[in-house]
Amino acid sequence: MARFIFSMQNILNMKEKLEEQAKNNFAQANRSLQEALLMQKQCENRLEAGKQALKEAMLENLKVGQIKREEDDVEILRMYLRQQILVVKQKEKEVEVAREHLNEAMKERKTFEKLKEKAFEKFVAEENQKEQKEVDELVSYRYGVEKLE
Repeated sequence: MARFIFSMQNILNMKEKLEEQAKNNFAQANRSLQEALLMQKQCENRLEAGKQALKEAMLENLKVGQIKREEDDVEILRMYLRQQILVVKQKEKEVEVAREHLNEAMKERKTFEKLKEKAFEKFVAEENQKEQKEVDELVSYRYGVEKLE
């Protein structure tokens, strides 16, 4: 039996590499999003701690300077939190783009794998047809030889 050679194997290999790269990009984007979410959570925790410190400062003897510092700290923490929320939204968009690229790469690879499967099926059918033709010729030859004897 002849050996099967897929004519577009190099393209299939390239598509597999592109899919692997897309998987890596998606994983990196996902890690980046998780880090941003962690930072957002930390900002939220620090903001809550700052608010609590402000409440405590307001309940103690009125120290205007300390209350002002606590208010400033809370406002700065709110600003950091707003910035981090924007970072998280950006990271979510990056994850979605990476997911779309990964899905596209997977579709392209699967398309070429289907082409390879169909080409292999055609190859097997042609080989079976050749073998059947050889068997038929052999049987015909034997039958002809037997008739002559």
